[in-house]
Amino acid sequence: MRRREQREHVFKLMFMTEFNSEEEMTEQLSLYFEGLGELSEQDQEYMKKKYAHVKEHLEEIDAQLNSASRGWKTKRMSRVDLAALRLAVYEMEYDADVPTGVAINEAVELAKRFGGDASGSFVNGVLGKIASEKDEKKNEEETADTEEKAAEAPEENA
Repeated sequence: MRRREQREHVFKLMFMTEFNSEEEMTEQLSLYFEGLGELSEQDQEYMKKKYAHVKEHLEEIDAQLNSASRGWKTKRMSRVDLAALRLAVYEMEYDADVPTGVAINEAVELAKRFGGDASGSFVNGVLGKIASEKDEKKNEEETADTEEKAAEAPEENA
């Protein structure tokens, strides 16, 4: 199974989380994977792990989403948009195997496919803001590191 397909299944699991309690999700996960039919153990394990990792970081992810989306706190967002955003932010922040651009593009495509008319542009806007802030922070850290190294270097004219 390709990564895109796996990502779509994790997205669907994140969406299901919005309608089921933690206890119910254990059974829902089993039923979901049963419903997929023939599925390699490797694919199933990858999807379960990714789902669990997103859930693990949900508090931090939601804080980032609340900060980046003006006037749209996670509680007010469409559940489809929220599932796509959560998965993308997880990939951008915690999954080094997924480039930021890929995470954004895949989330936008999921939002367009499963969400409302404005879902794609909404998801793109929120994730674009998060990506910009991430780039700014990285540039600031690199500048600080460079300045620190320059300050530590012995003067050449001494």
